[in-house]
Amino acid sequence: MGGGFRYAPEVRRSTSRSRFLLDAARRRRGGRATLSALTTGLFLVGAGLFSYPLLTDLYTDRFVQGQLAEEFGDLQPTTAEAWQPTMVAGSPLTRIEIPALDVDTIVVAGTTPAALRAGAGHYPDTPLPGTVGNVGIAGHRTTYGKPFNRLDELGVGDEIWLSTPVGDHRYVVTAPPSDGDCAPTETGAACITHPRDWSVVAPSNDALLTLTTCHPKGSAAQRLVIRAALADSHPPGTRAPQDPAPSTDA
Repeated sequence: MGGGFRYAPEVRRSTSRSRFLLDAARRRRGGRATLSALTTGLFLVGAGLFSYPLLTDLYTDRFVQGQLAEEFGDLQPTTAEAWQPTMVAGSPLTRIEIPALDVDTIVVAGTTPAALRAGAGHYPDTPLPGTVGNVGIAGHRTTYGKPFNRLDELGVGDEIWLSTPVGDHRYVVTAPPSDGDCAPTETGAACITHPRDWSVVAPSNDALLTLTTCHPKGSAAQRLVIRAALADSHPPGTRAPQDPAPSTDA
């Protein structure tokens, strides 16, 4: 008899069903593997997004600011006429303290992305602290130590100190700038403007200080601005200690 071996119809149907079930099982396993890989990927991305600000804060607080504080501490007291700071981007220039916000940060020269990894930087075309003109300082709000995280909480009358080898300069927060596009907020002394509004750091005949940071938190869509005026200056080592904050205990 000619012809090859043939399965009986029942066997063929059974074999077909087995292959179908096997393929379905493989598809399910493949689908589960893909879903598992996708879930793992999303978890890692989420973990990265969550941990990035923490890592940059740790890097800035523990390493960058520590090194800058040492370099700033090595600067010798001098006079305003003799002071010639190194204006290379990233070099320590002044120390900013905002008692109401528990801020104590070394400000570097420049506002390039690399310089601002220190947390706060001095606008290069603005005057030095303690002098006539509009001193401009930009600072991070959510990363790299986030020194200006709570800048919107400042009110009129709050103090801001800028220390240099020349002395300690006390600025007092004023009402927000009335010129330009900066719109006052409902509370506090801040105003909000767009990133290209350079009028907030424009030259002035008065001794002013302008702090800027991104707004809202986590976005660079706008800028939050605080304006302060120089109240007085103290030679190095003559500044009186700050009074402790009043107790809130009953």
